[in-house]
Amino acid sequence: MKILVACEESQAVTKELRLLGHEAFSCDLLPCSGGHPEWHFHHDVFEVIENKGGAVQNGDIIKIKGSWDMMIAHPPCTFLAVSGARWYYHPDDSDMPFDQRRPHPRFPNRAVDREEALAFFIKLLEAPIERIAVENPVGIVSTRYRKPNQTVHPWMFGDEASKATCLWLKNLPLLEPTNVVGKGERLVLSSGKSLPKWYSDALTLSKSDAERRTMRSKTFEGMAKAMADQWTK
Repeated sequence: MKILVACEESQAVTKELRLLGHEAFSCDLLPCSGGHPEWHFHHDVFEVIENKGGAVQNGDIIKIKGSWDMMIAHPPCTFLAVSGARWYYHPDDSDMPFDQRRPHPRFPNRAVDREEALAFFIKLLEAPIERIAVENPVGIVSTRYRKPNQTVHPWMFGDEASKATCLWLKNLPLLEPTNVVGKGERLVLSSGKSLPKWYSDALTLSKSDAERRTMRSKTFEGMAKAMADQWTK
């Protein structure tokens, strides 16, 4: 199969697809960190879809024959996830109706960014490709567009970690759990709330905002293998 893995600099899913013999390519505005620049389109995903390829990161020109058979997309969740909702409005306006709240002083353009992110998400899911999967955490897509077809966690596929991953599918089956294990260690905060340890590590051990985003958006190995195996049957 000819498969495009959009918004994936890590190449986690791309490499699993390649191991199965598929003609898979990652695509991201960031350079790849997965070690295979010859499989990575380092520019706009919609240009790659329309042109059926283009220049990959190592400088080669790749053109697929026919059409893309499938796309698996991991669009940025910064402006879509429910976890970022507190940054939309001024902290002093929490008791006011939403339509009367002021923008957050640190992020005055957050609402515009959210609309652009939602439009990008919808455009991916409605791209002219026969089989599509788009993943994102719990967020506004469910209320502003449609609910996901399913929600999965890494612990359903052999990795002891909790990370609610919503999947919007087009002509693809639901993922079946492959190895249900423990839900992973959690870190209890002073407030009494708790976080998955892997998520806490992403917040505390990363050296920059960019590195933190990369660690938080990682695709766990077991889930990547399940996507590659089950969606190409």
